[in-house]
Amino acid sequence: MNSEGEVEAEYFSKDFEWEELRSEIESNPSLRHHFQSFSSSSSSSSSSSSSSQSPQSDVQAWKQFHTRHSTGKFFKERRYLLKEFPELLSSSPSNSNPKLLEVGCGNGSTILPILRANKDIVVYACDCSDETLEKAKEIITANAVDSFKHRFYTFCCDVSTNGFPNWLACNTCRDQFLQKQSCCLSDFKEDNGLHLRESCSSDEFDRCVGGVDFITLIFTLSAVPLERMPKSIKECFTVLKPGGMVLFRDYAKRVGFREYMRSDGTRSYFFCLNTVRNLFLGAGFIELELDYCCVKSVNRKKGKSMRRVWVHGKFQKPALQ
Repeated sequence: MNSEGEVEAEYFSKDFEWEELRSEIESNPSLRHHFQSFSSSSSSSSSSSSSSQSPQSDVQAWKQFHTRHSTGKFFKERRYLLKEFPELLSSSPSNSNPKLLEVGCGNGSTILPILRANKDIVVYACDCSDETLEKAKEIITANAVDSFKHRFYTFCCDVSTNGFPNWLACNTCRDQFLQKQSCCLSDFKEDNGLHLRESCSSDEFDRCVGGVDFITLIFTLSAVPLERMPKSIKECFTVLKPGGMVLFRDYAKRVGFREYMRSDGTRSYFFCLNTVRNLFLGAGFIELELDYCCVKSVNRKKGKSMRRVWVHGKFQKPALQ
């Protein structure tokens, strides 16, 4: 039971081993289609449409996706992330208000449990859709205590094409990462206390928050075209403080054609460990944790179970010597 009197659900991340599942599928003729590539026609069609779709089309597809699922409980709070990433619960005398950047925040299902659990953390959340950010603010506000308003800020950004704004980490911070007190002020512009907008100040430090301590990439990178993933990871590297961490979770591997475009135009990429490792190490990160997360989901009403596999990772920006 937590501090608010709610019964905490049990969480498991190793209900089975990936290699055991793989062996079972390979030995069962009726399941082998899971390890086959898409048909040549569907692979060609998906690959062609995926590569030809513009960044603007990607953004529009996700806007429409969130509009379709704006009501009900399509997304549930991701409370399990607090078990996977306990770093988000901590603060220290030297860093009493850690800063978190949530990339691709959607409707706020990752942010809300973090804000509840850590009363000191400050969250900056971005998404490529203004409409989605408005929905996130509605959900956070509806569930918020007064302190949330001053610890939660949103901004519209497609990191895979435009990168992060300078107020998040100014050019001096990105180049040298001097101490915030020496070069940066937290005088950024706000919209109703929740939405950040770039100002027209001639001094970039007037709106710099000095970088962030944590970045969460939760089912976000898989929505980015493969060729734009390295830029996205490098952008995360540049706005992290030295010693900061990226906390990663996304869809795990599908053998065959791994990049897939759904009929609604949204993308999904199925990662293997080596792909994730190469992306982050190529950007300069240190690998702390990287493994498959294997969970068995049970639908008691239908009497069915499903084994699902994700990639779990923690990567750190090297600390200054």
